[in-house]
Amino acid sequence: MTLRIDISGPPAERLRFAASPLAELTAMLHVLAEPGHHPQLAGWAADVWAGLRPELAERLREADFLWRSSQADFLIPARPRPTLAEELDDVDRIDDERYVTAALVTTCGSSRVHFAARSPLADPAARQRALDLAQARGASQEAFAERLLADPAAVRARLRDTLEQCAEAFFDTAWTGIAVRLAADLRLKNDVLKHQGLGAALDSVSGAVTLAPDGDRIIVDKLQDKSTTAHGTGVTFIPTVFGRPHLVAVHTPGWQPVVQYPVAEPGPSEPVPLETVTLRLEALAHPVRLRLLRTLARGPHTTRELAHAWELSPPEVSRHLAVLRRAGLLTARRHGRYVRYSLSLPDLTALGTDLLAAVLR
Repeated sequence: MTLRIDISGPPAERLRFAASPLAELTAMLHVLAEPGHHPQLAGWAADVWAGLRPELAERLREADFLWRSSQADFLIPARPRPTLAEELDDVDRIDDERYVTAALVTTCGSSRVHFAARSPLADPAARQRALDLAQARGASQEAFAERLLADPAAVRARLRDTLEQCAEAFFDTAWTGIAVRLAADLRLKNDVLKHQGLGAALDSVSGAVTLAPDGDRIIVDKLQDKSTTAHGTGVTFIPTVFGRPHLVAVHTPGWQPVVQYPVAEPGPSEPVPLETVTLRLEALAHPVRLRLLRTLARGPHTTRELAHAWELSPPEVSRHLAVLRRAGLLTARRHGRYVRYSLSLPDLTALGTDLLAAVLR
């Protein structure tokens, strides 16, 4: 499953890298709403919550579905500005229909395509569907959706004021250091783009982002199956410090494609592709293969040794070993005329982490 972004057409500005204060603030708000996704930032989140004024804390809880499970598209700008105030001014220029639709997608947890096709401000059926979906997700979501549909201007003004209070409370202090890291990443990305080309620039973003062989599509390895187009607009890539491990993508029809990616940092290697994680889970789903792994966990074995240990035929064992090797869970080394198979402990140990990363990505 992948997100495919069509970038066919004139090459000018097909790809741009830029930092966004609003997108980084949104990433911070997501950490505050879902600290379990970001254990390395749990201490930071606890300190911020402890220092917030009660009124601001309540405001963040009131609207947290705008950034908790997915981010409202207007919070990830396609044309980043140097300051948060400038980006909030750009959000203010979005018409009510686009703003409300984007907000309701995250509030109601529904299809972006469905809401994009029928405006809940103009279509009574779409309005009722939005309220029904919001009600199903809880009282706070229902109340927010009702206020948004009844008085979009008031809700928009309140949300902007809330974000400005966040800037004063914790964002402005953090942004100074974050901006330095983002600037360093942008210099690297733009240098790769200029001297090595589009494919290399995408490779430098993440192992989960690649250029299709035809050069006309960007492939993002995410747990979805969507397509969008960047004709006439290009794709904006926004680095984030607080967004790790998420790879956020704006792909709604009518919105310019944007990808927010975590900046590189020392630590684990590039993310394991979803296809590999799926292959490994499928390989482990067979009881015979689990038995073979139990023996291989004790040390290297040949096919005949495994067949004897489990009273299986050598051809049957070979078939199961082939599946495990394709999944990258075994290694093989030849010793004279014998081939001995070993369990790849690091890959098996990391499977749970890899699965979680693929889901969160």
